[in-house]
Amino acid sequence: MDFEKLESFDKGVKIINVKNFELYDVFECGQCFRWEKSESGSYIGVAFGKVIEVNKIDNDLFIYNTNEEQFNNLWLDYFDLNRNYDEIKNSLSSDPILKEAIDFGAGIRLLKQEPFEMLISFIISSNNRIPMIRRAINKISEKYGKEIKYKEKVYYGFPSVTELSKATIEELESCSVGFRAKYIKNTCEAVNNEKGLLNNIKSCDDDNCHEKLLDFMGVGPKVADCIMLFSMAKYSAFPVDVWVKRAMMHFYVAPDVSLKKIRDFGRNKFGSLSGFAQQYLFFYARENDIKI
Repeated sequence: MDFEKLESFDKGVKIINVKNFELYDVFECGQCFRWEKSESGSYIGVAFGKVIEVNKIDNDLFIYNTNEEQFNNLWLDYFDLNRNYDEIKNSLSSDPILKEAIDFGAGIRLLKQEPFEMLISFIISSNNRIPMIRRAINKISEKYGKEIKYKEKVYYGFPSVTELSKATIEELESCSVGFRAKYIKNTCEAVNNEKGLLNNIKSCDDDNCHEKLLDFMGVGPKVADCIMLFSMAKYSAFPVDVWVKRAMMHFYVAPDVSLKKIRDFGRNKFGSLSGFAQQYLFFYARENDIKI
């Protein structure tokens, strides 16, 4: 565990002496879209049909609007707090180039998010900017998800596949997803028509998982890797977007290397820890505006 102990208080839980967890690093490293920074500096997010608020004071992590039982059953795994990130960072830091990125993003943890939500979210993310992605996901949630109230504000959970499958292509287009509406409609129908489909895909080995995700309309290699990494605990995934491409060309490979070759190079180099390496590289490149 990457923390000392858990304590309850009237508004939530306190994780004492948490390690390898910085709010900005976790919530701004490209892995999630439904966490927003509040005026106080905390982050409020919607996940698994619940709203929680997270803040860090000194070395302690505070999670509001939850309790100890819910933390143990849901948030402990969601925040990957059972994993020793020092071991991961020490292993990857044997590469002096990567160590620079690891030191920069030392507080990153990989969230374990809901597969259907990630499938749709990363279809929306394709060739899209983060503000537009967030807006589209929020519109879909407002239209088809369940209402949740927290601190006198209304939030919306991401809809189930059953609910979202009811949407027409035209209705999805009204949620600012653009040309991706037909991809979302087709994907919802596929998941809804085959019970347990995503769990079955998740249970596959990493390479087969990747191949099966490519069968969904609108899912290419990068999107498949994101879904695997952020919701299916497939840590050999190595999503290559523009920032990872820049980081890899800056540190490791020639400018004319294809995305597939960059992905293969990353997976071969970092092995079962490829996904962690990818997040450190992505965060470093984007935050430092690395150019090719």
